[in-house]
Formats: sequence, C-alpha cells, structure tokens
Amino acid sequence: MKKRRLSAYLEPEVMNALADYAAKRDVSLSLIAEAAIASFLSPDSEERKEAAITRRLDQIDRRVQRVERDLGISIETLALFVRFWLTSTPALPDAAQPEARAKGRQRYDAFIDALGRRLSKGPKLRQEIAEDFAAPSSPDTAESHTG
Repeated sequence: MKKRRLSAYLEPEVMNALADYAAKRDVSLSLIAEAAIASFLSPDSEERKEAAITRRLDQIDRRVQRVERDLGISIETLALFVRFWLTSTPALPDAAQPEARAKGRQRYDAFIDALGRRLSKGPKLRQEIAEDFAAPSSPDTAESHTG
C-alpha cells in the first residue's frame, strides 16, 4: 500500500522543535511525524504514559525520602548538641555574664561565617555521615560521643 500525503499546520514553536529534532537525528520530518502519530494512536500509549508518570513519581518519592533522611539527621544533630551542651556547660556567676554574652556573640558570628562558607563550597554533613556509616567501626564508638 502506497503512503498517502497529509498536510498539517503546526505552531511555529512545535515546527522549530520538530525541525531541530529531525536535524539532530538526521531523519526526515515525515518519519518523526509518522512515528509520533503512530505512538499517539497506539493502544498501549496509555500504558507508556502511565509508566512515564510512575517513573517520575518514583523519582519524586526518592527525593522526598532523602529530604526526610536529611531532616532527621539535622534534628538528631541539633538535639545531640543541645543535650551535650546543657550537660557539660557550667552556669556562670552573675559578674561574668556580660563578658560571656559578648564572647557568645563573637562566637556566633564566627559560626555563621563558617556555616556560610561550608554551605557554599564544602562537603555537606549528610555526605560525611553517609561516608561514616559506610566505614566499619566498633559498636561502642558511636555511643561514646553521646555523653
């Protein structure tokens, strides 16, 4: 059976995308249009769409799981630090409080600067933790740091 001619009108953006795609793959516009129409009319096109959506949802799910993991690490890190700080820092006499507050502001400013540098270029804590989990260690090593 001989192929039949079809004339179609396309938006300029669609036509440009079609032409670019054809040029990159060194195939004719007709071949791409025929394949696209056949795919659109194919009875399994719905399954392909569903498979594509499922893949995207799986990717999103993995990203959400990483965010949840990172948030959990952040919360545990903060809780461990606060617990350690509260149990190991003695109370200061009233006379030493103003000097301690001034020193605290200096340390906080230095902390914020260091945090900014680390976030902009350094390794992330979650990467270090992942590496720590992968490295073999003795079971009591992790507990010795919790106080």
